[in-house]
Amino acid sequence: MPIDPSAVIAATARIHPDAVIGPETVVGDYCVIEADVIVGRQCRLDPYVHIKRWTRLGDRNYIGSGAVLGTDPLDKSFRGERSYLVIGNDNVIREHFTISRGTQPESSTTIGDGNYIMTAGHIAHNCRIGNRTVICSCALVAGHVEIEDQAFVSGGVAIHQFTRIGRLAMIGGLTRVDRDAPPFFLYAGCRIVPRGLNRVGLKRAGFTPDQIDALKRAYVLLYRSNLKLHDALARIEAEVRTEHAAHLVGFIRNTKRGICRPRNALSLRED
Repeated sequence: MPIDPSAVIAATARIHPDAVIGPETVVGDYCVIEADVIVGRQCRLDPYVHIKRWTRLGDRNYIGSGAVLGTDPLDKSFRGERSYLVIGNDNVIREHFTISRGTQPESSTTIGDGNYIMTAGHIAHNCRIGNRTVICSCALVAGHVEIEDQAFVSGGVAIHQFTRIGRLAMIGGLTRVDRDAPPFFLYAGCRIVPRGLNRVGLKRAGFTPDQIDALKRAYVLLYRSNLKLHDALARIEAEVRTEHAAHLVGFIRNTKRGICRPRNALSLRED
């Protein structure tokens, strides 16, 4: 049966016969759920939520009023082919947030587990959002962006397409992110610049003082030593032999857009 008998559906909701609604899910007034949608168990959809076709929603997700999930991509090359929005479990997506499905046929926008996504923002086509991230109100995430686990994106941040934000990075409010932001660090400024370790986030994530000190050493080598980038990475590998430093180096070596750098220093020369 597409709608589980234990689901609670408001009389004013409109659910396509081909949609699947899981056990104990609550669908509020005036919600619209289109064909080829799957909503998992124990989800809560507040009034006026619209879930468009080819969206997959896992278990125990809360969706605030006016949110629209699975919108057509804001991409002029889109031709209407089938693509997906896939959302995991235990996410909070608050009021009036929109998330697009993929552009290319059979491609996906993916949201992991345990994310807290606030109001009135947008995640565009083909993004990959990890687990336990925070994306604050009015953040704009362009197409093909990757945000790793536990990253924190503050209010009003604008993230350029194909940019990556690393694990446990924190982006300050109103920052324009046009280069990759390596993991574990704090970033701010009208145009993104590094500002030190994300100490609060690291402590909340359970990092020990020794682990934090090791990342501080990596930060100094990367951003304060006036080294060429490949030399800084080699020094980190030789002198900071931890799993988190290895993740940092791997993230940087896989950059395609380049990483953000200080605006008032000659560090991170790539020549």
